[in-house]
Amino acid sequence: MKKILAIINEQIEHSHLIFQLSKYHLRAEYANHYLGVFWNILQPAMQVLIYYVVFGLGLRGVRGDVGDLPFIMHLITGLFPWLFLSQGVLSASSAIQSKIGLVTKMKFPASTLLSISIVNGFVNLIFTTSIVVVLNLIFGYTSPLYTLGLIYFVVASYAFIFALGLIMSSLIILIRDAKNVLQNFIRMFFFMTPIFWSLNGANEILHVLTSLNPFGYLVMVYRNATVLGDEIIYGGMNDHLYFWLFTVLLMYVGAHVHYKFRGKLVDYL
Repeated sequence: MKKILAIINEQIEHSHLIFQLSKYHLRAEYANHYLGVFWNILQPAMQVLIYYVVFGLGLRGVRGDVGDLPFIMHLITGLFPWLFLSQGVLSASSAIQSKIGLVTKMKFPASTLLSISIVNGFVNLIFTTSIVVVLNLIFGYTSPLYTLGLIYFVVASYAFIFALGLIMSSLIILIRDAKNVLQNFIRMFFFMTPIFWSLNGANEILHVLTSLNPFGYLVMVYRNATVLGDEIIYGGMNDHLYFWLFTVLLMYVGAHVHYKFRGKLVDYL
């Protein structure tokens, strides 16, 4: 537990540096792009279009809406958080490997690189979520009060991405195949998460898989907060306990792996 608290303390102590480097990274990323930060909307919009054509017009055919919700809204409220979560896990897992030179030169904890990559992802989430919130206000799918659940989504997502990234950021350096394994697991979880399909009417197996899938839990928290409004925060007490116990377990394992190898990662590279 001491190592977990030490990791958390590193993020708090270096919070100013995390935000400054995140800002610098965003400026550098779009410095030579004509459209600049507009890519934060354009890229997910193109992916929505592709998935809508395939899963909405193609596979769904005449079935149309998901309950009272238009399929396009069901799709974007699943795809937008999924893009944030999946890209967040992949970027956090590669954060130390891609920026190891920065750590050796500036002498700050390597764990803060994970926070920097996650904060960068939050910028994209803000743009895409703004679209969903505006559409919700226009069409009135649910009360704007439920959007407060997005605060919980942000906290829970950060904790999960950071905990998983803490494990994988070391394993990717120690075991080169770990990155390929992670990418394949992410692809598998895409189809196990209720992004383009709905839990309503799904068979019992899919319900069980979703209850055990932290990505599914977080996507449903986001969807509930933006368009469903079935409850203040999606899920029952068992869902919340499972997610947070699983996340704390990941954090515990990740903290021990990180501290065991953090001084040797340069040698492995």
